Amino acid sequence: MPPLDLLDRPAFIARNLAALDDLVRFSATVDTALLVGFVAENPDDFGKPLYNAVALLEGGELRAIRYKTLLPTYDVFDEARHFEPSERREIIRWNGYRLGVCVCEDAWNSREFWDTHLYDIDPVRELAEQGAQVIINVSASPFHRGKGALRQAMLAHHASTLKVPVVLVNQVGGNDSLVFDGRSLVLDAQGELVLEAHAFQEDLRIVDLADLPAPITPRITDEVADIHDALVLGIRDYLGKCGFRQAVVGLSGGIDSAVTAALAVQALGPENVTGVAMPSKYSSDHSLEDAAELARNLGIGFHVVPIEPAVSAMTQMLTPAFGFPPHGVTEENLQARLRGVTLMAFSNQSGALVLTTGNKSELAVGYCTLYGDMCGGLAAISDVPKTDVYRLAAYINRHRVVIPTRTITKPPSAELRPDQTDQDTLPPYDILDAILERYIERYQSLDEIVAEGFDRATVEYVARLINRNEYKRQQAAPGIKVTPKAFGRGRRVPIAAVIES
Repeated sequence: MPPLDLLDRPAFIARNLAALDDLVRFSATVDTALLVGFVAENPDDFGKPLYNAVALLEGGELRAIRYKTLLPTYDVFDEARHFEPSERREIIRWNGYRLGVCVCEDAWNSREFWDTHLYDIDPVRELAEQGAQVIINVSASPFHRGKGALRQAMLAHHASTLKVPVVLVNQVGGNDSLVFDGRSLVLDAQGELVLEAHAFQEDLRIVDLADLPAPITPRITDEVADIHDALVLGIRDYLGKCGFRQAVVGLSGGIDSAVTAALAVQALGPENVTGVAMPSKYSSDHSLEDAAELARNLGIGFHVVPIEPAVSAMTQMLTPAFGFPPHGVTEENLQARLRGVTLMAFSNQSGALVLTTGNKSELAVGYCTLYGDMCGGLAAISDVPKTDVYRLAAYINRHRVVIPTRTITKPPSAELRPDQTDQDTLPPYDILDAILERYIERYQSLDEIVAEGFDRATVEYVARLINRNEYKRQQAAPGIKVTPKAFGRGRRVPIAAVIES
């Protein structure tokens, strides 16, 4: 995981070096060498104080250290903030082998594979030209949809063009908004896959570099299954590493809360998830029925806490000051915020973490309430577009009905006013999500989007909503990244700015 500004703490660096010393001693007790990533101190009196490094340990000795050359400063990465880039790329001679050891981004700058290049150095090619018999890439490459196939294709290009086997050892686990998907692999000198480790779980595989296995057929990668597994791992590790064992989810009877609850059950077990329905006078009977059915199907605890008494109390409290009862957006947001207060009460009482249930489409256009439905400790599906939420629901129901059929088929609604549906305010989600992908992930201009056949007025309306609601997104709970461009650390947009779309 990126340690961020923990790298500024001398005590953190010291513990990291102490752990490396422990592993050096451990290497004396096993009949193998170890490649270990760590943070090295820069011995020079110029440049950044640290290196992103990998060490070869064997027989109780530190045999070699290699530093990372290419330091990414895009999307979620900001390595140049702390690290000095290596000026040399050198093979490691070990046990009769010439090893080309590099770190993560060092493998991501093939001149032939990419159309554009961020760096003028290709470390993998340099190592191959020095006679490396194998390239070993020690990596913490975070997941987003399609990333696994792209990563394998890039490494296969290295292997086939440089005529050298490639070994990728990738991190597994969730850290804050990032999920590392593993999928470690070995490619032969023709770029053929000969070994593939599991995705989204720790795995141990052994390969003999002197006698590589025959090529294998890559596992079929299902994009929705990958997103599902990434979210499950992200939820499990976020709660576990933050000291939480349980989660509470507001169940509206809608698809977003249903998918969030189902993912939480996969991550934590049904005994550690509680659902809370909070109906108001605008809630339909079928919404409460669907929430209860979902809870039964998942086997989770379920409570019904009507918010109408609190809404009435707030109405009576505010009417003298307003001169009239709260109405319109004020009344709608009162309901959402009272639901947030209710969920936080469950959280405080039980020690469970509230999972917010808003999706990326809503967060993009501000179709959410600050301190209301945005209230919580983890925004589990905040990087999942609404159309993908439906795909996730179908995947969750692939073996049996977990999410009630009516939850999936009924028109989505916040149910904050009579007969409300999302499409009263927003374009149909298939159109909205297509515009969002082009504007947020591809950085297309409005003219470019319109040129692809979208209605100009709709495109301009969506862009205005996106730009106007940055202040909400920067107050949102952290979410789990599953698309190439997620809201959060990887997308830095000023709040107080006039954005010409």
